[in-house]
Amino acid sequence: MWKKLQQFQAMLAAKNSGNMGDFALLKSDFLGAKVAPEVAEKLRSLAGYYPRIDLEKLSQYPPGSFGREYADHMQLNNLKPLTVSPELDEVAKRNVFALRYVITHDIFHVLLGFDTSYAGEMGVLAFAATQNYSNSLTNSLWIARLLYPIFAPQQAKAISAKEQKGKELGKQAAFLLAYPFEDHWQEPINDVRKHLGLPEISRSQ
Repeated sequence: MWKKLQQFQAMLAAKNSGNMGDFALLKSDFLGAKVAPEVAEKLRSLAGYYPRIDLEKLSQYPPGSFGREYADHMQLNNLKPLTVSPELDEVAKRNVFALRYVITHDIFHVLLGFDTSYAGEMGVLAFAATQNYSNSLTNSLWIARLLYPIFAPQQAKAISAKEQKGKELGKQAAFLLAYPFEDHWQEPINDVRKHLGLPEISRSQ
């Protein structure tokens, strides 16, 4: 009980500090998101792996490169990469799934071609749930299926369509969560997609 209280206090402190990377990691750790042994094994090599992402540097990469596409996406949507403080290194190593899912969420949006609307978020969530990262994501998908059409009724059809698309991509793609995306920023984004079993996406799409 005392440990849970300490975790909750640390989570609130991170939220109040504005470090949403720390907050997301501590929140997942507090809620106890679990992964299957085979998933944990696939993620084992990424323990403690969370290199900082420099959007200014990535924005200088050639158009069509993975890094440039990611930087453009983040800047267009006024987003910042989630970072994790060195002080949370022990938590990060203990909960590799939570760390990796937090850090790669926006990368998934870019690779899968889903925007940041409710429909786009549903697509990413359906993809992650289909890839069976954690039962917590399956539960989240059920909740989103009920709530998203209420929050954005004008997107109801798109939400359903993106859920189906996310599931289809989740079945055909490689296990994305274990891929060290940050080592491939300079590569053409469609080469990265091809390597991961994802379809090419043009800017017009």
